[in-house]
Amino acid sequence: MIGALLREGTDPAGGYLVVTSRASYEMVQKAATAGVALLAAVSAPTALAIRLAQDCGMTLVGFARRRQHVVYAHGGRLTD
Repeated sequence: MIGALLREGTDPAGGYLVVTSRASYEMVQKAATAGVALLAAVSAPTALAIRLAQDCGMTLVGFARRRQHVVYAHGGRLTD
């Protein structure tokens, strides 16, 4: 997805990523490298993904549902 955005000339930093699986450290690493500030997953992130998100300043959300979620790192970007 990041490659497709870049080919289209869209800056990945202007949005966020949602994955339908666990947030792995690889997902956090790729998103951070592209400049994405927020990664949300419908399942739990791995412990290494949480540490990496904390270290690189990325907002990491797990168990993302319509009206609830769990913030694992840098929740200051989220508003009610």
